[in-house]
Amino acid sequence: MTEVAEASGARACHAASGPSKREKSRSLLAACLAHALHDGYTDALYAFLPVWQAQFGLSYAMLAVVRALYFGTMGGLQIPADRALRNWSPRAALILSTAAAAAGLLLMALPFGFAGLCVGLVVAGIGSSIQHPRGSMLVVANYGTASRQPLGIYNFSGDLGKAALPAAVALLLPILAWQSVLGLMAGLGAVIVAALAMLTPPAAAANNVVEAATPGRGGGGFRILTTIGALDTATRMGYLLFLPFLIHGQGGGLQAVGAALALLFIGGAFGKAACAWLGERLGVVGTVIITEAVTALLIVATLFTPLPLTFVLLPLLGIVLNGTSSVLYGTVPELSSGDTGRAFAVFYTSVICAGGLAPILYGTIADHSSRTVGVLASSATAALIVPLVLALRPHLRRSH
Repeated sequence: MTEVAEASGARACHAASGPSKREKSRSLLAACLAHALHDGYTDALYAFLPVWQAQFGLSYAMLAVVRALYFGTMGGLQIPADRALRNWSPRAALILSTAAAAAGLLLMALPFGFAGLCVGLVVAGIGSSIQHPRGSMLVVANYGTASRQPLGIYNFSGDLGKAALPAAVALLLPILAWQSVLGLMAGLGAVIVAALAMLTPPAAAANNVVEAATPGRGGGGFRILTTIGALDTATRMGYLLFLPFLIHGQGGGLQAVGAALALLFIGGAFGKAACAWLGERLGVVGTVIITEAVTALLIVATLFTPLPLTFVLLPLLGIVLNGTSSVLYGTVPELSSGDTGRAFAVFYTSVICAGGLAPILYGTIADHSSRTVGVLASSATAALIVPLVLALRPHLRRSH
């Protein structure tokens, strides 16, 4: 009995002291692996759209519906998934989400025809809807009030997946049947599931999440933060809509468009890490003011620069255009009023919805005016964030 009591006491002391540095690193690695895989799955599906159009004789409208089966499910179920799994440990939820996403891809790869493809997309979307809020919670559960920079690393890992997996799929599709490529992607998911089980301890710090998170100062700050996140995403997606046309207007062909997108995304991947680091030193308010002001200026500049200079500006624009999100994600726990899981779910839902609606809005503006006005509208959206982030300052734990 004495040994049992001593063991229980040791576990209690360990829980009180929090996760060790090694446990934190392993949990962060697990969250990053899951994020990279799920974001890679999401963007890799774009490579399959032309193949499915030819395979099943789909119109562009039907192709949009097929795409929406995954993206709509992933975006729309963030909050319900968080509510359904709030009593699960982040580790268990991440394993479930990754297994479900991989199972959806495997279902798509099996010879069930168009119906199997559609059902598989929905299953994969359900799995990916779980990952974002639960992966973020795994980081917060381990790092607590020091989670802003780890969340930036977690955010950056998604860009690595977006870069690696779609590129691999593009290389494999000319060689293998699309079903085989999906099967390989599902197999990769199974490997990540095994890695998640090994990296994170069974008793992940799920029960300490509320205590670890910094209580916010009411819902007003979180609403402002969510609005900023939505506008930041709207700016990014709006500019991406017009960038290929800007490059064409400057005399660039298809290869130049591809190079421009690559330069912007490379800068964006670097920006996730760079802005998370900057946020630790300048604070949320200072960092966001700088990144959004520079974003607005560089967007306008690309309207007037010749093509070679545009190529020089695009990596710089990518850093600020994509990097702000790391600082915003890292501030969610501080303004979550204790319910961090639901806060992440709401935040991700808002960001995903903004990313879907913004191109429609900016495209409509351009249709009724000109492409230049559409680009200026995206620049104005970035500028609008500056007064909003100043309004956020009183809600933060310390002066930024």
